[in-house]
Amino acid sequence: MPKRERDPLEVGGVIGDVVDHFERRVPVRVVYGNREITNGCELRPSALVNPPRVDIGGSDLYTLVLVDPDAPSPSDPNLREYLHW
Repeated sequence: MPKRERDPLEVGGVIGDVVDHFERRVPVRVVYGNREITNGCELRPSALVNPPRVDIGGSDLYTLVLVDPDAPSPSDPNLREYLHW
């Protein structure tokens, strides 16, 4: 039986530490410039100068925030949950 890949959000400790486990119900697409972002992507700050384009499926309304769960670094998260926007 093939091994199931773990979600990068679980591997990185986001699910379980920052948010509880959840079931995805709508598709979310995030694009910076020409690059589509997926869970676990790492980007240089210079690539994030402009806001992303975010598409959320469905017809419900959502609030979107960008936080850094281990700011400034995983070994010293003294600014934990830093709100970027």
